[in-house]
Amino acid sequence: MSMPKKGDKAPDFKALNQNNETVQLSDFKGKKLALYFYPQDNTPTCTTEACNLRDNYSSLKAAGFEILGVSPDSAQKHQNFIKKHELPFDLLVDSDKSIHEKYGVWAEKTRFGKTYIGTLRTTFIIDENGVIEEVIDKVKSKEHHLQLLGK
Repeated sequence: MSMPKKGDKAPDFKALNQNNETVQLSDFKGKKLALYFYPQDNTPTCTTEACNLRDNYSSLKAAGFEILGVSPDSAQKHQNFIKKHELPFDLLVDSDKSIHEKYGVWAEKTRFGKTYIGTLRTTFIIDENGVIEEVIDKVKSKEHHLQLLGK
């Protein structure tokens, strides 16, 4: 599937979080959601991004954001990642890549001259009515919170 654009209705999703609790898009109706896709727990860039969101979580919450991370990792890996880095937000398990595919972020990538299929590091800001307000496809992991806040 192609990546949804600003102004599109956000694709619906339903998945388990790190505690095997069901989370779905409708849980965030009336709230602004930063849905961020990242390749893998405990890798350098993914850890930097998650810790940036953690360190600035109170200002993001004050701006009305809920944060939700999505990767193909298992609930156990997510639990370990959250515990190790004291992350205050949920991470969704998308081992079958169904959410990735709905959002067009399971795609061809090139790294060090090699082409492969993987997660495109992308964040979707979804407004209170379930409409995509912004797509951040050039994520700056060290200052991702500023991108979310539009600075």
